Amino acid sequence: MRTLRVADLEAKPGEKVSGFVHIIGAEFGIPVTLICGEKEGETVLISGGVHNAEYVGIQAAMQLADELDPKKIAGNIIVIRLMNRTGFEHRTMSLTYEDGKNLNRVFPGNPNGTLSDRIAYTVVTEFFPKADYYVDLHCGDGFEGLVSYVYCTGAATPEVAAKSREMAEIAHVDYLVTSMCGTGGAYNYAGSMGIPSILLERGHSSRWCEDLVAEDVHDVKNILRHLRILRGKSHIHGKPPIEVSPVIYEDAPVSGCWYPAKQPGETFKEGEVLGRICDYFGRELFVYRAKMGGIILYQTISLCIMKDTPMVSYGTWDEETQGKIEVGCEVCGNEKHKHGTIIINQRKNIINGMNIISIMRINKYLSKTEMGSTNSSEQQSK
Repeated sequence: MRTLRVADLEAKPGEKVSGFVHIIGAEFGIPVTLICGEKEGETVLISGGVHNAEYVGIQAAMQLADELDPKKIAGNIIVIRLMNRTGFEHRTMSLTYEDGKNLNRVFPGNPNGTLSDRIAYTVVTEFFPKADYYVDLHCGDGFEGLVSYVYCTGAATPEVAAKSREMAEIAHVDYLVTSMCGTGGAYNYAGSMGIPSILLERGHSSRWCEDLVAEDVHDVKNILRHLRILRGKSHIHGKPPIEVSPVIYEDAPVSGCWYPAKQPGETFKEGEVLGRICDYFGRELFVYRAKMGGIILYQTISLCIMKDTPMVSYGTWDEETQGKIEVGCEVCGNEKHKHGTIIINQRKNIINGMNIISIMRINKYLSKTEMGSTNSSEQQSK
């Protein structure tokens, strides 16, 4: 009889089984749900909580595990509800509590390493060999502002890279990044093992709400339908996400107070100032200028910034051909801040490359702007 087994957990056809999978070399387990479909098919691995304070992805993984019905599944679904459990329980943001490491930088892990290494090694040895596809759910951490987008693995065979992109283009987000890194991150390493993989980013600042979770759940279920694992017909939301690769990732060269000049989702030209680092007396320690025309994908939004930690990440964007995008303050929503809002005379250029959710939000906002509305509380709810 066909069964789905991960470590000590086992599910037979038509069963859903939940429990803890022991971390090799540690004294605790991570919460996992196995869903063994009534019909045979391929296996999808879904994970939340690689970064333990990225709550949209964590709650979406837990909700998917609860909602998916084995009777509607052809194949298997494995859900790691929360990969970095101790970090979650101690609220340590991106880091594992016991060793202070970023779990998404240590794959494939090491059975003789610290806890982060052992978690990664357990996932690679116990979970990845079962998976035909992998979906990793993230959002912006407590110190990160972020625009929703999706990564697909590019450091893989052409067939795996193509399938990864196909999965990514199902996601209902505006932007897509093809990653050429094959180690460090969970989905990157899975891709190098021959598993088509994506990482979905949605939400920011460790904040979550039911609507953002529902968007994640919708996207994953749509991908499952596209892969013919979940019963039903998949659909495409207008145009696919806009490719913004390659991406530049910059860490802070010094510690201090960080003053970003742009908001996530804003575009800029090469040479523009993206932010400054100052000391406690306002003396400028560092100025960062864009190395290419781009769009902010995520950045540190906390006043505190530490040396060698993430500062800003931006994808490729050409304002001359793709249009200029400016957005209101991510914190208070005030469109009168220097970042402004979407430029009305670029409306057609921007909308031509965006999905339907973005078009609806732009149209709703512009209709208010064109009537002269300046209510910051209304803008904050967008």
